[in-house]
Amino acid sequence: MGWFKRDKEGITTSTKEKKETPEGLWQKCSNCKTIFSSEDLLKNSFVCDRCNHHERIDSLTYFALIFDEGKFEELDAELTSGDPLNFTDTKKYVDRVKATQAKTGLKDAVRTGKGKLDGEDFVIAAMDFGFIGGSMGSVMGEKIARAIDVAIKANCPFMIISKSGGARMMEAGLSLMQMAKVSGKLGQLAEAGLPYISFLTDPTTGGVTASFAMLGDINIAEPDALIAFAGPRVVRETIGRDLPEGFQKSEFVLEHGFLDYIVDRKDLKETLALSLKLFRS
Repeated sequence: MGWFKRDKEGITTSTKEKKETPEGLWQKCSNCKTIFSSEDLLKNSFVCDRCNHHERIDSLTYFALIFDEGKFEELDAELTSGDPLNFTDTKKYVDRVKATQAKTGLKDAVRTGKGKLDGEDFVIAAMDFGFIGGSMGSVMGEKIARAIDVAIKANCPFMIISKSGGARMMEAGLSLMQMAKVSGKLGQLAEAGLPYISFLTDPTTGGVTASFAMLGDINIAEPDALIAFAGPRVVRETIGRDLPEGFQKSEFVLEHGFLDYIVDRKDLKETLALSLKLFRS
């Protein structure tokens, strides 16, 4: 005979009385799988304090980290893509754009804004990977070009935060034209004697890497960011062999002379402010 006897059999709590953990309260590091509260991850700028993995963040989060008090004026917020090629793959391009806009709340894959950094005017164009893989289309090229014009008019530095899979295939040659368009505009910025900082984050690939992402007066990157023209899967399938450990990561790119330095996200604002002071001195 047992010491204890159950008076009631089974679970008696009704479904509506059960307590569940609210969604979004906890998040898992995508690298080491450590679980953090969303609040702690936010306080740490979405960087894992165990393995220092930098989670992907959107343009608004970067703006909040960089601009003084997180305040900025958004530029050309309503600019959106047309469909001059009447492109269709598994769905019409116009339908894909509309669906992505509804899902993300974004108009396209780049957000531009003007604010203050350390009390000085600063213009940033930041890409959003969540919008068709941060792909470079005609809207991205036009918004970046207009943002450069704003920087020239305000006589202030300009920065691009790259996070892109490269050219937007649905816009074909029109997409590739943006490489030359933005590069030409950066030439005008240089003629005005204004610095351009290129900040490469995970991932920066394709035509973005092959053009304006590597044209900075200072090229910087986040730790362990994928920076390449063709991604590792494409290279692996082409050459038929595994790639070296760390190949195409920001540390590899730095070692081979294509970056000036790598900066942790928590140090980003201070490092940018110091770099721009050196340009002004």
